[in-house]
Amino acid sequence: MSVELVLVFLTLGAFVGVMAGLLGIGGGGILVPVLTSIFIYQGFAMHNIVHIALGTSMACIMVTSFASLRAHHARGGVVWYLVKLMSPSLVVGTFLATFLAAQISSRALAIFFSIFMAYVASQMFRSKPVVASTGQAGKVELSLVALSIGAISALVSIGGGSLSVPYLTWRNLDIRKAIGTSAALGFPIAVTGTLGYLINGIMSGASTQYTLGFIYWPAVLLVTITGFFTAPIGAGLTQKLPVNTLKKILGVLLLILSIKMLVSLH
Repeated sequence: MSVELVLVFLTLGAFVGVMAGLLGIGGGGILVPVLTSIFIYQGFAMHNIVHIALGTSMACIMVTSFASLRAHHARGGVVWYLVKLMSPSLVVGTFLATFLAAQISSRALAIFFSIFMAYVASQMFRSKPVVASTGQAGKVELSLVALSIGAISALVSIGGGSLSVPYLTWRNLDIRKAIGTSAALGFPIAVTGTLGYLINGIMSGASTQYTLGFIYWPAVLLVTITGFFTAPIGAGLTQKLPVNTLKKILGVLLLILSIKMLVSLH
């Protein structure tokens, strides 16, 4: 691996770590299209290039989400009662969806990813606050929502923040606690997703140098080295920076990266 690629992975990790801590998004929306472009440059087989990007992203998120949840927990920003209730269904939804992803072509996964990221970007530009619901969510509702969040998160390799933050906010949770709780929910999603993509990659016989399953381990190592340390920085900046402005900037970035990913696979 060239020095240039090492620096790209380290820089990518630093940026994704900050975004994970600041907005509770896990970073997959940035990682997947960037990793796809890097893997194309490295000459990976096109038929499973998005699968490897998804699996590698999940493995990276596993570390950055853990660092982010620790930082939010230290600031009292995680509602552990919700994490405990939602995690089992998150795990089931995430794991099953990795088997579905393994059967879908890279092109189809890229299209689904881009459509979903267009939705995420549109939410970033939402100026009107979410109208809170009345009453509290029951255990059945939380389980079904968590199952859906886990499944979608596995298919697009995100920590679930773009889904769980709006939902938790709608359910009367303060936005900063919603971000912190989302960061905590991202960890079981990432662990389960990583395991699922590892198993499915091995079962499919995917064989790329330094890749086990659908996970390219050099990228995981380099991205997480910097991401682990910058995620707490992002969590700390939640209290200081204009989050709404940053969300709009990130929304534009997600759209550009998703379009680039589609064009690259054309």
